[in-house]
Amino acid sequence: MDHSPLAAARLTTEEAVGDLIARTLAEIGVTHAFGVISIHNMPILDAIARQGRIRFVPARGEAGAMNMADAHARVSRGLGVCITSTGTGAGNAAGSQVEALTAGSPVLHITTTIDRAFMDRDRAAIHDVPRQPDMLRAISKGYIRAWEPAGAVDALLAAARLALAAPSGPVSLEIPVDVQRVKVPGRALPASLHVAPVPPDPAQLDALAEMILRAERPMLWLGGGARHAAEAATALVDRGFAAVTSTQGRATVPESHPRSLGAFNMTPAAQGLYDRADLMIVVGSRLRGNETRNNAMPLPRPLVQVDADPTQAGRNYPADLFIAGDARLVLEGLLARLPATLATDATFLHDVAIARAQSEGALRSALGPYQVVADALLARVPAGRHPFVRDVTLSNSTFGNRYVHLAAPHLGVHALGGGIGQGIAMAIGASMAGEVKTVALVGDGGAMLMIGELATAADMGANAVFILMNDGGYGVIRNIQDAQYGGRRHYADLLTPDFGMLCASIRLPHERVSRIEDFEAALDRALAAEGPCVVEVDMTSIGPFAESFAGPPAGAAGSVR
Repeated sequence: MDHSPLAAARLTTEEAVGDLIARTLAEIGVTHAFGVISIHNMPILDAIARQGRIRFVPARGEAGAMNMADAHARVSRGLGVCITSTGTGAGNAAGSQVEALTAGSPVLHITTTIDRAFMDRDRAAIHDVPRQPDMLRAISKGYIRAWEPAGAVDALLAAARLALAAPSGPVSLEIPVDVQRVKVPGRALPASLHVAPVPPDPAQLDALAEMILRAERPMLWLGGGARHAAEAATALVDRGFAAVTSTQGRATVPESHPRSLGAFNMTPAAQGLYDRADLMIVVGSRLRGNETRNNAMPLPRPLVQVDADPTQAGRNYPADLFIAGDARLVLEGLLARLPATLATDATFLHDVAIARAQSEGALRSALGPYQVVADALLARVPAGRHPFVRDVTLSNSTFGNRYVHLAAPHLGVHALGGGIGQGIAMAIGASMAGEVKTVALVGDGGAMLMIGELATAADMGANAVFILMNDGGYGVIRNIQDAQYGGRRHYADLLTPDFGMLCASIRLPHERVSRIEDFEAALDRALAAEGPCVVEVDMTSIGPFAESFAGPPAGAAGSVR
């Protein structure tokens, strides 16, 4: 807390709400905000610029701004901030905010609305959307409107805490433009937004510990809600658990750990382990349909579910025991109740590494020439602790989501909700939070949805390399049409720009790889360079994958576009 004379003076002077909003964001630790300036948010953004404490990243569209804030929150493990205008501006961010909601990303969406005298009255004021609150509620963990100037800061703090509290997610804060201009007395501000984790019931931990002691082949399924519990989860695996993760929970246990399947969670080899296991503890995962064959994949019994959100109990699989509580506190509580070494079946633990190797081998055999790309990334991404961003594209659905290791849980960012075209913007947001260069795996089809954000990357000097896999359209759709529609290909071939010329026009370094043997050197040059660059892999010249991909493979996540 700032106790300086200047801080004391603020309490006796008046400031515009827009200035207080900007100051409050900085005081609670926000370093970056993403958005698009408009007449309705100008009081806040003008204050951010004058105060100079937060770096504002002007995206080319609100959808991109929301993806940037989302990825920044994931990599920084803090609060993401997106600032949009009212009406169409807020609506433009909606699809990307659905992604943040799906991923549970703590994003504060500061949006605006028209003057209070005209709100909710459908009087055709400029940019008015009479049912904007309904839209925001549908895509948010919570929605708050700052009706009164004197309460605007408290509304902001409440929204931020709600976004961070488990289960985390995006919260929309609506601040009418006239409220932003009103001057109110200064006030003391918190130095942080500490949100206490949800403690589990000790009696339930006792019961679960007894179940573990009776088990011979226990497993952990670790989801995104367990990412902050990596140390405890790894300790349990070291004591005698096998582990598997969702794509969102990757690297909660190191992906090179011999007792972890990683995200190879739907392969035949993984199913063989599930069939033998005699206990599975699902921690912080919703057991999403595309990672459980729409919940038809048999999982071990007893099945125990741990989640900070009590409403998730047994939603997708019946739970023999449900524990409401923070993942880290639950796993640490188990460690305190269990011996240093569990009496686990040694053969079962040994077979985890075999199942992982079988799963990886099956994947490699399908890659053809693109095993070079996969292996190059596998060798560099975890070793360099690079944030690894993946759009929904053919290459990610085959190898990006599982084969290329992550160095830490927060360094993996992908479109969990399956919408294409979010990778470029996500890479920009991740690059603003990461200490080393972000690596992004994107496709030409998805890139066209937010191609303008490449200009944002160049303009802001985003420290990211965009690996653009260019097959001239939607490769997975073509494969599905070949496999299921008699080879009738419709709407999957796209006219895309000459990316080299496009990049040159915005002074963005670009290199095209037309021979697969040239990829590693091109990647190394991109990683060594400062600022953003594009490495375009010309798949039409290199050729197809060894096997057609006609739908999500084992463990895949995302759309099949």
